[in-house]
Amino acid sequence: MATVLVTGGAGFIGSHIVDALVSEGHEVHILDNFSSGKRERVNLSAIVHEADIRNLEAIKPLFAGVEFVFHLAALCRVQPSIDDPVGTNDVNINGTLNVLVASRDAGVKRLVYSASSSAYGDQEVFPTNEDLPARPLSPYGLQKYVGEHYARLFSILYGLKTVSLRYFNVYGSRASSDGAYALVIAKFLKQKGNGEPLTVVPDGEQSRAYSHVSDVVRANMLAMKSPKVGKGEVINIGGSKSWSVNQIADMIGGPRIFIEPRIEPRKSLPDLTKARELLGWEPAMELPEGIASLKKLYNLS
Repeated sequence: MATVLVTGGAGFIGSHIVDALVSEGHEVHILDNFSSGKRERVNLSAIVHEADIRNLEAIKPLFAGVEFVFHLAALCRVQPSIDDPVGTNDVNINGTLNVLVASRDAGVKRLVYSASSSAYGDQEVFPTNEDLPARPLSPYGLQKYVGEHYARLFSILYGLKTVSLRYFNVYGSRASSDGAYALVIAKFLKQKGNGEPLTVVPDGEQSRAYSHVSDVVRANMLAMKSPKVGKGEVINIGGSKSWSVNQIADMIGGPRIFIEPRIEPRKSLPDLTKARELLGWEPAMELPEGIASLKKLYNLS
């Protein structure tokens, strides 16, 4: 078994990865400043280090003896990056650079970087493959894209094995339902639970490929072990079908109201060829099944 460090291990996706690592018997360390991570998500078998990735000298000792790093710590979502591009840049780019430096200096075997489909922005080719030019529409999308390139450069220049996974609209238990740009599925489930109408951005026909968190966790575990990656590859991780907001509202059920439009891509749909070839991965949880399981979890009819 290995010694593994998960930055952002108290977050939505990070906490699920920690649970999977613990279940496999690894020694798991969590690095989190709890700015958005929640202590109740922390696996009791993990070792917690409360620190900030923006402080290189504070985090470097935590990487000693670590074999694998999953880097998820970030200030996520589009709107916060628009409101505060400097602050989010500091975490998402400078913080990522610090994690890479600390990993390099500690002799980490492999780093798996949580990238984002936000790097794509508006595209005209679907399904979208990783070789198409990035066209981010927000500082967040750009920041996550820069992180991919830093990871690739650390593989080329310093021999640190890295791989970047571009997530597409991850949903599941523990996802945040707060804020105007919260994930639509979590937001709709919360609204339904509160007896409120579902807030649909006109006209509700924008569509996305969605990734159940269990599939994302499995992709990370495969990325840690696959002999076919480690040179800074970028790999799409998402659903095989694009679903509209109206279709999601239909699955969750209840009345809906329409709100003002916002800046966002009209459609997303990943090409999963690389994921299949390099990781042996493809999504197992289809969206209707995933939403049904969440409705059952939250006792929503």
